[in-house]
Amino acid sequence: MRHLPKHLQPRWRYLAVELTTWPDYAPDRDTFQRELYYSAQNLLGDAGSARLDLSVVRFRGDDAGAEAVVRVYRGHVSSARAALACLNTIDAEPVGVRVRGISGTIRACEEKYMGRGLQQREERDVVFENADRTAHCLDDRADICVGDAFVGATTLDFE
Repeated sequence: MRHLPKHLQPRWRYLAVELTTWPDYAPDRDTFQRELYYSAQNLLGDAGSARLDLSVVRFRGDDAGAEAVVRVYRGHVSSARAALACLNTIDAEPVGVRVRGISGTIRACEEKYMGRGLQQREERDVVFENADRTAHCLDDRADICVGDAFVGATTLDFE
């Protein structure tokens, strides 16, 4: 079977996506792909989401969040960004989504935008609301355990 000529091959763009979650949840590729499909389908309908053909081609995640490369047809990048912006939960867990950048190849997307955001969280004891609590710190941000939930804070909020 022969390949299509270059002018008939589909043109893709690749979006570098960063996912931020609470420390006790680590999303995986399949659930992110499913929620991405549902988000595009709810926003654009069946025909619109099929036109985008959103696919997660690379995914890496841990307790500090996740990062992914999402493939979309070249003329539909703004619709894909809108579908990603509508994504706020994965498996009923809150998640923050940020598009780091857009590229024409997977390799360029990984080299330019991937591997910078995932760092190990440092767990330490802090004083918050006049009580000793455990905090998961990342840069100048911290997720403080309050009961069985988390509170987002900065280093200025605790001692």
